[in-house]
Amino acid sequence: MSDDHAAPVLLYDGVCGICNRSVQAILRHDRRGTLRFAALDSDFARALIERHPGLQGVDSMVFVDNPGRPDERVSVRSAGILAVARYLGGSFRLLLAARIIPAGLRDRLYDRFAAVRYRFGGKHDSCPLPAPEVRERFLDA
Repeated sequence: MSDDHAAPVLLYDGVCGICNRSVQAILRHDRRGTLRFAALDSDFARALIERHPGLQGVDSMVFVDNPGRPDERVSVRSAGILAVARYLGGSFRLLLAARIIPAGLRDRLYDRFAAVRYRFGGKHDSCPLPAPEVRERFLDA
């Protein structure tokens, strides 16, 4: 990574089975190899919430562009998924067609799925440790 501090960060629910499998899939498809990850209960997430108080109590995927910089941008819920698709590029960019769906509706669908994610994907007792070959991409690991 050329500039670790400019690399985007994806916050995720570290105990969610679906979220952890999603992170593993993103790692497999990340051609740039620059996206970093942090759990929603990490020190990085707490500092982000201090800078963006509206994120208090967020229980969603959060994509952070330009973390810690004046032009830092956060994308939550369905916008976070679309930010990941934009970042990954390639065929994932097809998901960007979902932008034609109003954000409110996209977020309601996201919230409905998020409410049952543990039922479908299971829940870990603690955030699993990342594999050694990708551990440096996880903040607070």
